[in-house]
Amino acid sequence: LQTNPSTMSIDTKKEEFRKYLEKTGVVDSLTKVLVGLYEEPEKPNDALEYLQQHMKASAPDTADVETLKQENADLKQKNEEMSAALEEATKRITELESATADAAAASE
Repeated sequence: LQTNPSTMSIDTKKEEFRKYLEKTGVVDSLTKVLVGLYEEPEKPNDALEYLQQHMKASAPDTADVETLKQENADLKQKNEEMSAALEEATKRITELESATADAAAASE
């Protein structure tokens, strides 16, 4: 956005605001909700309430996002631990197979 809004023309202000709405995803969200309203077989009595309810539903809840971030971090840690355990088990199996082969060769 330009730095001095008082010197911008009305058309320039409108264009800057439109770009801002597009950049921040507001236009897409509104479009999706309005298309949903248009496609409703039975139109609700209160279109404004419909829009408010569906706009709330389309926005991620901050608590949900934080919960998912924490869960993701926990799962990454668990994945690292399990990968290390798998590597250790694979190494141990290889050692045991080698020892078994050596013992079998020595007894022949």
